[in-house]
Amino acid sequence: MPTLDENLKKADAYLARFKDGPVLNQIAGEAVPAADRGTFEVISPIDLKPIARAARGTAGDIDQAAKAAKAAFPEWAAMPGKDRKKLLHKVADAIVARAEEIAFVECVDTGQAHRFMAKAALRGAENFRFYADKAPEARDGLALPTEGQFNYTTRVPLGPVGVITPWNTPFMLSTWKIAPALAAGCTVVHKPAEFSPLTARLLVEIAEEAGLPKGVWNTVNGLGEEAGKALTEHPDIRAIAFVGESATGSAIMAQAAPTLKRVHFELGGKNPVIVFKDADLDRAAEAAVFMIYSLNGERCTSSSRLLVEAEIYDAFTAKIAEKAKAIKIGHPLDPDTVIGPLIHPTHQEKVVSYFELAREEGVTVALGGKAADGPGGGCYVEPTLFTGARPDMRVAQEEIFGPVLTAIAFKNEEEAIEIANGVRYGLAGYIWTNDVGRAFRVSNQLDAGMIWVNSENVRHLPSPFGGMKASGIGRDGGDYSFEFYMETKNVAFATQEHRISKLGG
Repeated sequence: MPTLDENLKKADAYLARFKDGPVLNQIAGEAVPAADRGTFEVISPIDLKPIARAARGTAGDIDQAAKAAKAAFPEWAAMPGKDRKKLLHKVADAIVARAEEIAFVECVDTGQAHRFMAKAALRGAENFRFYADKAPEARDGLALPTEGQFNYTTRVPLGPVGVITPWNTPFMLSTWKIAPALAAGCTVVHKPAEFSPLTARLLVEIAEEAGLPKGVWNTVNGLGEEAGKALTEHPDIRAIAFVGESATGSAIMAQAAPTLKRVHFELGGKNPVIVFKDADLDRAAEAAVFMIYSLNGERCTSSSRLLVEAEIYDAFTAKIAEKAKAIKIGHPLDPDTVIGPLIHPTHQEKVVSYFELAREEGVTVALGGKAADGPGGGCYVEPTLFTGARPDMRVAQEEIFGPVLTAIAFKNEEEAIEIANGVRYGLAGYIWTNDVGRAFRVSNQLDAGMIWVNSENVRHLPSPFGGMKASGIGRDGGDYSFEFYMETKNVAFATQEHRISKLGG
């Protein structure tokens, strides 16, 4: 296994390219600065030092990118699905070839531990392969015969679409949104998160070097209130796919309304993991720890509320605390690190603010509850466990988006469901029980778009991914993505003469 020093040398080599000039936009196949030459600083959360400057795109840059996507759309949409399949597989191959580079850049840019980011690029390649294989069937529809008429449906790509991706695992989430759009025949304008734009630059380069035609995929860096807003309002963009905070999703919906854009939102979560006393408690504890403390807790599907049957509450939360104590906080390129620094000082400040709030609300801080000293002095936070929480407390209601777990006791099945559903979010839920009937009953009553029974978040790409309530609109995965990126047409043929009403003459 490589040492930290060896990994640091590799990271420095991969990041050297970003010191020569700003991270450029990619518009119509050309790497270009912002039209007004504006830039913004990109810092690493490890030590808060700048690692790059990025082009600060504004409305003019978005306009150029949207026009490029519109110009490229007819030819890309007309390309046979089998040819798009070959091209997208080439993109996947190229991602695999540069997987190490992608992982190291993402670790330094986001603070995520290498043990998780080492797989992120490979998951991105898997997303491209999955949708490459589906490209030939993207237009498939149904035969709907009826008396005197034959109907058939087909799908056609929507047009140029906007994709706005978040700062947590940005490479993988970009592929998760962009691969199905391209497979469907859409062209793309991508606006990456300003906190972590570096691997988006690598991704669009990889795609074009693999043969993607110019203008099919355009990337514009910038701030949400500038480039992001311009993208959501642009008349040539037919839809917006967004991953991020619920409040931002609400703003995007309002901005997109005048042009009647489709919107697809994967938003926040305050996801419950419900542990009944008959569960395999060792496996449930391992899964609960993994789902909140991996990826720094900066994941929409994290199990941030731990609901435990009262009879086992004390013993189970003690088990969680013991496991979490052994988690290593450290430099993200250290092979032993589990929790690295949070993405940015503003986010660290938000997460830390909940520690004092928890104490004010009367919660017991069973573990952690403070910022941590980490190598480089960056945005480190200790893995934290709150116990003795009530469902109505803010720490049990609000998305903290860090390595912070709030544990709540419940008396019975009905109360567990009431507590689980008693938040504004509805993204994911996790149920641990050996009672099959209970598992069906509880999963049926949970307000969540995705539920895992006796499992942590194990993704199956054909299955739908998305949430209810303030957690989002729409579903990704399998054919569900095509429903967003494509229009369905119905064509009706008369198979026999039918009476036509005469209105004149």
